Amino acid sequence: MEQKSLFDDRDLNSPLASRLRPKMLEEVAGQKHLLGEGKILRQLIEQDQVSSMIFWGPPGVGKTTLARIIAERTQSHFVDFSAVTSGIKEIKEVMNKAELNRQMGEKTILFVDEIHRFNKAQQDAFLPFVEKGSIILIGATTENPSFEINAALLSRCKVFVLQALSTEDLMELLSRALKDPRGFGNYQVDLNDDLLWMIANFANGDARTALNTLEMVVLNGEKNGEEIHVTKEHLEQCINRKSLLYDKKGEEHYNLISALHKSMRNSDVQASIYWLARMLEAGEDPLYVARRVVRFASEDIGMADSRAMEVAVAAYQACHFNGMPECSVNLTQAVVYMALSPKSNALYMAYEAAKKDALEHLAEPVPLAIRNAPTSLMKELHYGEGYQYAHDTEEKLTTLQCLPDALANRKYYVPTRQGRESRIVERMEQIEAWQKQHRKK
Repeated sequence: MEQKSLFDDRDLNSPLASRLRPKMLEEVAGQKHLLGEGKILRQLIEQDQVSSMIFWGPPGVGKTTLARIIAERTQSHFVDFSAVTSGIKEIKEVMNKAELNRQMGEKTILFVDEIHRFNKAQQDAFLPFVEKGSIILIGATTENPSFEINAALLSRCKVFVLQALSTEDLMELLSRALKDPRGFGNYQVDLNDDLLWMIANFANGDARTALNTLEMVVLNGEKNGEEIHVTKEHLEQCINRKSLLYDKKGEEHYNLISALHKSMRNSDVQASIYWLARMLEAGEDPLYVARRVVRFASEDIGMADSRAMEVAVAAYQACHFNGMPECSVNLTQAVVYMALSPKSNALYMAYEAAKKDALEHLAEPVPLAIRNAPTSLMKELHYGEGYQYAHDTEEKLTTLQCLPDALANRKYYVPTRQGRESRIVERMEQIEAWQKQHRKK
């Protein structure tokens, strides 16, 4: 069979992502929680019981594609409406036409991309037509509908949460693009699975980004007769990531997060920033890094600076709000704070010691004095007997034993004298001395 020339084919004028847009539910990548056999959205579509709905999810996960498939499957007139370029006048024109279609027995599916960009008045303009059934509204948003869509409109729509595509989903999509005649199926493209994996990782859950990247590297590959050979160097040049590309499930992924963690633990600010940049610029999920920083705040700093946890959690929230690249500076602030903070692993050691006892002493009963006694039977069994209420004392301290008898003298948390833990040492010594003195009385 004679191969086509990749560069003389007019069919390739449209982007690969557009050519490969799924036309059937079976072609949709990911979203198995909604579109798998027996799942709710699939049933609604197959039974032609689609009502107004909101698709909430990150870019490139198939919100527009799903709306088009629904319109095709339900034999409805499809109107693609942009919240960026349309106002109330355009809304009413479309609504009036949809009402005429309804009277003629034809459904209209109105797809509104980025519906969160509409203001309250614009969103309210949809309400009467949604209520009358003139339109089936399908809105797409990357923002939380609870905050960005009017309560009245939201109450009339079913919200479906679309998830970022997994690396495996994207690998399947990219492989299909190389085989499908609408993609590169009619051409001899030499591109191994390792490179496909790198593209899938780089796309970070976005099918459009994955397909655009694939198209770029194929068009810039090395031409050898009828064959196009794509190397790692071609890929690195196209996405400007050089040797930073790495497999998020492979060894380098764990090497880099280990380097960041140990640099912060060693109070090396410069190295901490460098390893952070290495991860983010390689396409690592910033939320993954933020979660590790939250863990670090307790594991390696703890009570030596209890504000470290606040800073880490705030950085996680900032990453969620901003995303990349804006959140890179939020993470830098958190990483620098962690590196400069006094270090203590006392909380980590405390839990590990307590965990060991908890597993080895599973049968230890809760002391009667600190059991609740909501019923008369429990009181007869001496539940709560001898309980001392700390707030009734001037010092807010009691001699009550809260550990089981077998563990009465255990000490799990042994604070260091780093940072604020030096004050905690003093406080714990005061409590211990007070209890020792009053237990003798």
